[in-house]
Amino acid sequence: MLRLGVDIGGTFTDFAMADQGRRWTALHKRLTTPEDPARAVIEGVQAICAENDIAIGDIGEIVHGTTLITNALIERRGEPTGMLVTEGFRDTFDLGQEARFDLYDLRLTFAKPIVPRTARAAVAERISHQGEILEAMDEDALRASIRDLVEGQGISALAVCFIHSYRNPVHEQRAAEIAREMYPGLYVSASSDVFAYPREYERWTTTCANAYALPMVDRYLRRLEEGLAEIGFGGTLSIIASGGGLMTPAMARRYPVRLLESGPAAGVLMAARIGEDLGIGSLIAFDLGGTTAKGALVRAGEPSKKYTFEAAHAYKHKSGSGLQLQIPVIDMAEIGSGGGSIVSVDSLGLIRVGPRSASSVPGPACYGLGGEDATLTDANLMLGYLDADFFLGGKMRLAPEAAGGAITQRVAAPLEMELMRAAWGIHDIANEDISRAFRMHATERGFDYRRSSMVASGGGGPIHAARIARKLRVPRVIYPAGAGVMSAFGMLVGARSFEVVRAHAQRLETLDADALGALLAEVRAEVSQHLTDSGLDPAEIATDVRLDMRYRGQGYDVEVRLPQGLEAAEILAQLPALFTAAYEDVFHSTLDQPLEITGLKVEARAPKPDFMPLLPAGSGAEGAALKGRRRAYFPLAGGVIDCPVYDRYRLAPGQTVTGPCLVEERESTCLLDFGDRGIIDRHGNLVAEIGVTTGEAA
Repeated sequence: MLRLGVDIGGTFTDFAMADQGRRWTALHKRLTTPEDPARAVIEGVQAICAENDIAIGDIGEIVHGTTLITNALIERRGEPTGMLVTEGFRDTFDLGQEARFDLYDLRLTFAKPIVPRTARAAVAERISHQGEILEAMDEDALRASIRDLVEGQGISALAVCFIHSYRNPVHEQRAAEIAREMYPGLYVSASSDVFAYPREYERWTTTCANAYALPMVDRYLRRLEEGLAEIGFGGTLSIIASGGGLMTPAMARRYPVRLLESGPAAGVLMAARIGEDLGIGSLIAFDLGGTTAKGALVRAGEPSKKYTFEAAHAYKHKSGSGLQLQIPVIDMAEIGSGGGSIVSVDSLGLIRVGPRSASSVPGPACYGLGGEDATLTDANLMLGYLDADFFLGGKMRLAPEAAGGAITQRVAAPLEMELMRAAWGIHDIANEDISRAFRMHATERGFDYRRSSMVASGGGGPIHAARIARKLRVPRVIYPAGAGVMSAFGMLVGARSFEVVRAHAQRLETLDADALGALLAEVRAEVSQHLTDSGLDPAEIATDVRLDMRYRGQGYDVEVRLPQGLEAAEILAQLPALFTAAYEDVFHSTLDQPLEITGLKVEARAPKPDFMPLLPAGSGAEGAALKGRRRAYFPLAGGVIDCPVYDRYRLAPGQTVTGPCLVEERESTCLLDFGDRGIIDRHGNLVAEIGVTTGEAA
């Protein structure tokens, strides 16, 4: 079956088509259309099919990732949203978490609540933390509040957020039912459905974000589905979620907040799959696109995941200044240092790269589309790392004179330095910023980069990976073929899945095997239902169960994965030992205290699709692979040198290239620095050992 992965980024929209039966792939890349993201997708589908003489109707599945929700939250482009909240808790968003993320900064700014105070209606109802109804809901007053929000405030979406609904959702469910009865066109989200877990501030923020995005995602998917149908697509459309699983359009319409970070998640999945195929379980997935650089950790072949996420930072991209959300998301470090990141000189005379981006409109100065700001891509062009006549395989010619003029005006002239030195400063500062962010991310999670490998992807990742790896002391960098569109390929290795998180507070000594078995069976059935509703055979669905546990009295939990194939009594008997091992892995010590369970996470998964090489490896000799030489800047080799440039598509398995050199493909360029040596493996990956020829690796 022909399958097509599509990743919408801030600058480019990437396409990767694969036919598993024929072991065949095709790639396409085009500028994103931010005013109408679906247009780039529809036009790109037509283009990749035309380029490869394929009928659009022959595509069986399109898997799609988007930054639509992220951008909407940052730019506040969603629909007016209202909120029903338990009486007495109307000001929860304004109180926040009562924490300053910088003790000494008097200008702190926090993200504004998605729902303003005037659009929050207090509802007389109350359920205890045990799930008991303390005060019945006043339905007459509820109807009046809903009417005022819709007709008086003009809301298009409604978030229903009651205290302790994670323990008993009956009031939320009834309120949502009444709202839909009164206004069938109103978009409604209930917190017990979106994320049924304690900590009401984060749960309610997540629910409001979900409701806020509902109308936009519904319109976008309708536009996309109709546009694809018009050009002849009749297959399945899937959307990748932030946790790496595939969702149906119906699931995406119900839980749009889970689409945050959907594109970057696909790149991490592809990196993990490459590591699995090469027998490498510990690695960092590094992606540098047009807007941001991202790094994620893969342990034992599985991407690290978390359930809290901060979006739309309001103050200097600092943690604590954004919207606190609770969704399953692949754990990533993200920094605003992408190819389109705008370069500036601050008041101290220091070069800054990002976080503002030139995006695709107008784009970097070298695109020749009207951009006047210097960017990281402009610097890489001036340093000789990019071929102005071979960008996107020659489909888009870059303008070196515009890049040089922008860097001179914005950086070199103010700092009274040579153009090449200014360009190198931009490149190296971006590398240092990214390295610093990744180093902190790894240290906080007890991950040692020195015993791992890096997988480089994105249009700019292969240019920067070797030097970032050197700063982090990562010994090996893997450059997959097609690295420039690897997130699009990652769409094709994800499996359909859905995950639910449920609160369940109970002391371990009070839990018996029958109760545990009933609890697991109930949640497994609930999560599997999402997949069977999309047409999957129940026999194909596997479930992964993890319990959140802690020593009694602690404030935060440790995740404990339950073994597969065991009866409830066997699981219960092993739980203390499983918790001890998990706790010791995090804290390197244990306590002699009673245990308690606080919640559980259950993920249902369909089988993973077969892995395939990204591109067929070439069969040419080294002489044929050498395209020529180009003047490029390599400080470790003495400065500007005549650098060999290789054609990626002509490098055969077993062939070796030694840095300094550049290896070009249509969507990206791989840079090996002085002392690096790379070999093409049997899958077409370029695997580079960093500093091996100069003894640095030792």
